[in-house]
Amino acid sequence: MATDVQQTPFVKQLASSDRPTREKALDSLRTYLTSSRSFTDLELLKLWKGLFFCMWHSDRPIPQQRLALALSHLLLPLSTSLFIPFLTAFWTTISREWTSIDALRMDKFMRLVRYYVNAAFTYLSNHSWDGDLLVAYLDLVEAIPLSPTNLKVGDGLRYHGLDVWVEELSKVDVKREGQCPVDEIMRPVRKLEKDGRTKKVRERARECLADDRLKDWRSSVGQGDVVDNLHDESESADEWAGLDD
Repeated sequence: MATDVQQTPFVKQLASSDRPTREKALDSLRTYLTSSRSFTDLELLKLWKGLFFCMWHSDRPIPQQRLALALSHLLLPLSTSLFIPFLTAFWTTISREWTSIDALRMDKFMRLVRYYVNAAFTYLSNHSWDGDLLVAYLDLVEAIPLSPTNLKVGDGLRYHGLDVWVEELSKVDVKREGQCPVDEIMRPVRKLEKDGRTKKVRERARECLADDRLKDWRSSVGQGDVVDNLHDESESADEWAGLDD
């Protein structure tokens, strides 16, 4: 049954210590997600609840890394109609569970978040940075992981998102040929720097905007100049004092 998706064998088998079993389960899940059927938001949330706990129970560093990478690669073959709903279920699950993740498990979930930031940029790059897809993705990022005001999102998730945002983008847009809309991609960070509820969050966003790697991007339409001015523009704006940590 669709409502029991988290109990399907291939979800349970993803946590197996046996690599062939995991790979077979991933193939089954990939086929399931790329089938012609549609998925409700509830089905995707149930799926991600199951995948979250597969990651939770995954032991040893190498299998954890392989599982995190494999889960992030589930995003890449999805249809454009499923891209945002699947990511919404992912970020909803991660933000809901983030504060309950213990110190011993935090590294593997931080890696999963990093890989998903990379996979989302890779997907958008593979779709030529489609404007509608990009706007929808950035709206999602502003609503959940880098939300300035969502009280359900822990600051730890915001900090980690900021830490990996530019780094993972730089891994995807290696050639710096001017196709990547860097100014638009930094929109959630600028919003967080302006409207973040705490001083520390705003400072971390400001540090992200000042990342020297942003200067590496160049564009035939002068986007490099825009990127150079991202931080200057944010500093010149009237800053809300907000709440001190």
